[in-house]
Amino acid sequence: MWTILIVLLIVWAALSILGFVVKGLLWLALIGIILFLATLVVGFFRQKAGKD
Repeated sequence: MWTILIVLLIVWAALSILGFVVKGLLWLALIGIILFLATLVVGFFRQKAGKD
């Protein structure tokens, strides 16, 4: 599970960086940031639920 989350975080971070580097792809950066944060939140809640 953690492997998938880490891979997703890396992909979202790469998309965000690519979006900021290429000015025409600013929307890609915003989507990458949103998905990065969503993945962190999902991972945090799943980890917390697994410990209970």
